[in-house]
Amino acid sequence: MPQRRARTSAIPSTGNIFFDVGFSTKEAEHLKLRAQLMDAVRQVIQQRDLTQAQAAKLLGVTQPRISDLIRGKIDLFSMDTLVSMLALGGMHVGLTIEAAA
Repeated sequence: MPQRRARTSAIPSTGNIFFDVGFSTKEAEHLKLRAQLMDAVRQVIQQRDLTQAQAAKLLGVTQPRISDLIRGKIDLFSMDTLVSMLALGGMHVGLTIEAAA
């Protein structure tokens, strides 16, 4: 006899996974921005095909910090640190402010 699948329902995303999983609005916004900045740093490293040691030298941090970034340890990086790393990597970081939905 065929097995019946349990019915599930999907809840539409707000566009911020951190808010969707229960963080406060304020914390979710900070986490989302830090995640975007971390992703941009990872892209710089990947696009330039850098080793962690090379990336550390370029971005002004230690190799273990690059390892933490690659592993997504978001709690270890401030927005200021990530913006500085991107600037050292030759990137310009812009800012857009919009009304909340």
